Amino acid sequence: MAYFRKRGDKWSYTVNLGIDTITKKRKQITKSGFSSKTAAKDAAKELEFKISRGEFVQDSNMNFHTLAEKWLESYSTQAKVSSVRARTKESNVLLKQWTNTPIKSISKSVYREYLNELSKMYSQNYMDGIHTTGRMIFKFAVESEWLQQNPTENYSLPKQQATIEEVEKENLRKKFLEKKELIGFLSLARTEGLSNDYTLFSLLAYSGIRIGESLALKWPDINFRSGSIRISKTLYNPTNNKVNYTLLTPKTKGSIRTIKMDDQVMKLLKRHLLQQNKMKIQNRHHYMDENFVFTSPEGYPLVQKLPAIRLQRLLKKLPHINKEITLHSFRHTHTSLLIEAGVGLKEIQQRLGHTDIQTTMNIYAHMTDNMEEKASHQFSKLMEDLQL
Repeated sequence: MAYFRKRGDKWSYTVNLGIDTITKKRKQITKSGFSSKTAAKDAAKELEFKISRGEFVQDSNMNFHTLAEKWLESYSTQAKVSSVRARTKESNVLLKQWTNTPIKSISKSVYREYLNELSKMYSQNYMDGIHTTGRMIFKFAVESEWLQQNPTENYSLPKQQATIEEVEKENLRKKFLEKKELIGFLSLARTEGLSNDYTLFSLLAYSGIRIGESLALKWPDINFRSGSIRISKTLYNPTNNKVNYTLLTPKTKGSIRTIKMDDQVMKLLKRHLLQQNKMKIQNRHHYMDENFVFTSPEGYPLVQKLPAIRLQRLLKKLPHINKEITLHSFRHTHTSLLIEAGVGLKEIQQRLGHTDIQTTMNIYAHMTDNMEEKASHQFSKLMEDLQL
C-alpha cells in the first residue's frame, strides 16, 4: 500500500516492500518530484504492478567506479585490444566526474548535464565515443539488474556548430591531395624517399587501404598473377615498439576484401620483394622472417610512427602543399580520385571496405577541385544560350 505526501508544490509517494529478511528493517521506496497527486498515484500503481509480477529491480548502492570496472572486465572478453583501449580512455572521462557516485544517483538529467558540459571541451567525434561507452556501461547495469532504468536512454549529444572562421579554416585544410599534388609527391618519394617510402606511399594512394592494413600485409596476400591484394588483418601497435605488435581482424567484416591493383604498383611490389630478399640474405643471422611486406632491417613489421615521420619529411620539401596531410589522407585522396573518375558509390564502398554505404557517403561527401571546375563548366555549357 502506498501513501502520498505534498511538499511545496510537488508530490511524492512511498511504497512499502515489506521487511528485509537480513536487517529485519522495513524496506521502502520513495519517489518525489510529481506535479500532482494523480501523477504520483499513477507512478506508484505502476511500481506496485511491477513488484506483483516480480519485475521490479531495486537500484544498487554500487558506485560508478565499480560498475565501470565490472563492465570493462566483461567487455574485454569479447572485444579487440584496440577497442578495449579506446573504451577505457572514454570511460576514464566519465570516471573523473562519477568515481564514487552511487549509480542510482546518476539520473537522466545528471547524465545529460555532464555530457552537455563535456561537449564544450571535446570534439564531436570524441564525444560520440564517450556517449557510446556511457550507453554500454549503463546498459550493462540494467541487464545485470543493478539499475531499473538506463539514464542514457533518449539522450542525443548537442551538435557542435562550426563558426564561419572554422569552416573557412577547414576549407583551407582539406585533408587530401589533388591529382597534380599526388603526382608531385610520389615523384619526390621516388627520388628522395628512404627505404620502403615510394612503394608504401604508392600502395596507399593507389589502393585506399588503411595504414594498419598495409603494414599487416604479408607476401601471400599479394597475388601477382591476378594483380590483386587480399586485406584480412590490421597491425595494432600503439606503443610503436617493433617487437610488441598484434595482428587483429580489420575494422569491420566488410573490411575483409580483395582489391584489384594497378599494374605499376604490382611491378613496384615485385621489385620491393627482390630487394627484401637481398636484405634477408645480408641480415640472415638476425632477420625475423614472418613474411611481412614492409619491414625493418630485422624483419619486424614497420611501426606506424616511421612512415608518418617520413611522410612529413617529404612534405616539408613541398611547401606549396599547405594542407594537413597524414597517412590516412591517402585514403581520402584515393576516394576523391575514384569520384573524379566517375566510379559509383557502391564500388567505392566495396573497395574501401565499408560495411555500411552511409559511412562512405558521410565521410567522402566532397568533391575535388577538378570535379568542382568540371561541374561548373558543364552547367555553363548547358546554359550557354541564356543571356543574363
